[in-house]
Amino acid sequence: MAQSSVAALEMDEDKYLGLLSKLIGETKLLQNNPPDSIPVEDRAVRHVLDVLTPFSEENGGPLNIQHVSFVEGRGNLIITYPGEPEGGILSFVGCHFDVVTANPQTWDFEPFSLTRDGDKLRGRGTTDCLGHVALIAELFRQLAEAKPKLKRTIVGVCIANEENSKQLGVGVDALVARGYLDHLKAGPLYWVDSADSQPCVGTGGVAAWSLTAFGKLFHSGLPDKAINPMELAMEACSHMQSRFYRDYPPHPEEARYKFSTSSTMKPTQWSAPGGSINQIPGECTICGDVRVTPFYDVSQVMARLRLYADELNADLSVLPCRGPASRYSLPDEGLSGRLELKFFDAFASGVACSMESEGFQAMVRAFTDTYGECKPFAITGSLPCIKEMQVAGYDVQVMGFGLTKTYHANNEYALLSDLKKGFQVMCKLVAFFG
Repeated sequence: MAQSSVAALEMDEDKYLGLLSKLIGETKLLQNNPPDSIPVEDRAVRHVLDVLTPFSEENGGPLNIQHVSFVEGRGNLIITYPGEPEGGILSFVGCHFDVVTANPQTWDFEPFSLTRDGDKLRGRGTTDCLGHVALIAELFRQLAEAKPKLKRTIVGVCIANEENSKQLGVGVDALVARGYLDHLKAGPLYWVDSADSQPCVGTGGVAAWSLTAFGKLFHSGLPDKAINPMELAMEACSHMQSRFYRDYPPHPEEARYKFSTSSTMKPTQWSAPGGSINQIPGECTICGDVRVTPFYDVSQVMARLRLYADELNADLSVLPCRGPASRYSLPDEGLSGRLELKFFDAFASGVACSMESEGFQAMVRAFTDTYGECKPFAITGSLPCIKEMQVAGYDVQVMGFGLTKTYHANNEYALLSDLKKGFQVMCKLVAFFG
């Protein structure tokens, strides 16, 4: 088969949907929200292996397939279609087997099985990211069947544990740390876990935080005898947000990369110990995250947030109180409110992809040939390890064919027409570099 014929390959819709249906059917046990839900990615891996193992080297085919696990039941797949020995590499990396949680009671249809409504493929994981896993499998199945002679070796990497940054050593971070992906530096690396069928040229850095306010528990009818930690937490969070937006304003490069938002700091969760409604609690916690464009250093942002909290603890009087009985200290009792800022174990840096590299230029050509135009964009969603990979010498580019509006949302769906065109984009990239 000639390289031009690779560019003309089209998705086998029946085979693609057959695999995707099996993958979505496993999603109840692929939900990633520890400690409540710990996925068993091998439940999805086995279905991909069922499709590709008949074409493996062990069975006389061209595919080298590695099933790599660092935690039992939580595998990663590395699939290789060989090119010439010194011909270079083209890789598709990052599509993942785990999914975010779904509550069937809040969906309009069953989240844990694939259903179809015209062009819509409905179910948890269709957009993020099992729809892409099935694309990778379909690409390598067709390459293995057609056996085109290619210059570059083509590699696909499907990973575990993408949706959780608290537990490391399971997915792509472990693959990188142990050298499984070192050889991918020899050519463009396309991270296939984005949306909206255009190149994503920038992602955000993220750090998740918790801010706990400690006060004094007391009867709500005597608020002057209490230190209300809820009021303290709300005012402290507002104060820290105001300082954050002064220190991290929109960066000039954000316009060139077409970032949809600038850097943000915001609360996303609230918790307090149980008690009566007529009790002012003794403590409460606000959790949230910071999302920063790649032109700011996440570790420096974290240090700045710690400084905000330290300075507030040194002088809580800079915070406004809420009414004449609201206070953050009780001098007669020698008591003062207190703030404690913590960061969760892992954080990720954002990336600004090179828009001058060979990999980017090829992607522009592939998207333009397929869609008639190429309109790169950037968001402050985060992706694991890709900044570190870029620094280490990988030409990292990002693309995906789901829908941003259904990412991590109720009633998730993707469009079959988008995924079919995504298959064409990947085939054109193989042909371009082949």
